Amino acid sequence: MTTATGWRPMTEADLDRVAGIAVIGFPNHFEGRDCFENRLALNPAGCFVLQTPGALEGYLVAYPWTRDAAPTLNTLIEATPADASILYLHDLVLTPAMRGQGWSRPAVAAVVDLARASGRTTIALVAVNDAVDFWRGHGFDVRETPEMAAKLISYGSDARYMTRTV
Repeated sequence: MTTATGWRPMTEADLDRVAGIAVIGFPNHFEGRDCFENRLALNPAGCFVLQTPGALEGYLVAYPWTRDAAPTLNTLIEATPADASILYLHDLVLTPAMRGQGWSRPAVAAVVDLARASGRTTIALVAVNDAVDFWRGHGFDVRETPEMAAKLISYGSDARYMTRTV
């Protein structure tokens, strides 16, 4: 058992807890364990968990994707798109016990580092649950595009496509 709290690479052994945390963070945007297993296989370098001495209390998933696009919720991805020019931050979730303690900062920093290391200059995400201000605090801006307007409907009325240049 670990004695420190911090972000570490996600493993297959973490997937049940990750799926449980997803239900806490996104109760209206269900994605099953198989979705997280798929993303871990797709891009293990972009998958992290927040480990505490007692349990996993957060996760982050990011992978290469196409600009002005977002994957459909709870679907499996066969491969990274050939035109994957951005890094897509699929999820960043902390349990209520860990929110407000600054743990999102090192997670976002890791995604920025990953984007830079892969030569990508943009990170994108879909903000849900009224999280636009949270993401603005991490350097993201709303990007309204015709390509995303129809896609965002499935994410809910408050969903906004956001990007950050790195």
